[in-house]
Amino acid sequence: MTNEELTQNILKALDEIRPFLNSDGGDISLIGIENGKHVTVRLEGACTSCSVNQMTLRAGVETTIKNYAPQIETVVNIA
Repeated sequence: MTNEELTQNILKALDEIRPFLNSDGGDISLIGIENGKHVTVRLEGACTSCSVNQMTLRAGVETTIKNYAPQIETVVNIA
């Protein structure tokens, strides 16, 4: 998978999860991809102060990204 294909797959994954985040007043942006294995995102809006944002990141965002791009090893949120 090329870098462009990987980026497009990750953006598709974020588009899939975005409506759930939007419904709670939040959003998410892709910041970068390192070595084709590590994704950095930024949770935005209500997600920044939500007490369960790490659970959302792992159970929702990371799982969805890995469905679209199985080679991804980590997903990290930067504030």
